[in-house]
Amino acid sequence: MAIQRCDHVGTTVHIERGGQFRSRRFQAELDRAGLIGSMGRVGATGDYAAMESVVALLQKNVLNSRRWATRDDLRFAIVTRIERTYHRRR
Repeated sequence: MAIQRCDHVGTTVHIERGGQFRSRRFQAELDRAGLIGSMGRVGATGDYAAMESVVALLQKNVLNSRRWATRDDLRFAIVTRIERTYHRRR
């Protein structure tokens, strides 16, 4: 689904260390789509904690803030939030 929806070559996709994500087929699909796989180190729970914190904040402050008419409206709101909050301040 991410490959179908993604329109940015070079986008980094954070993935787990599960066998399905390490497979040659999965890696080939990422390459074919122009996506870059990013896999945390074994036992590096801090990587997941930081990512889950960002996702939780997006869900609280954007997704759950109101009812969204379309997915595109929500997508725009999420991108705007990330650009204004994370990229500009950090």
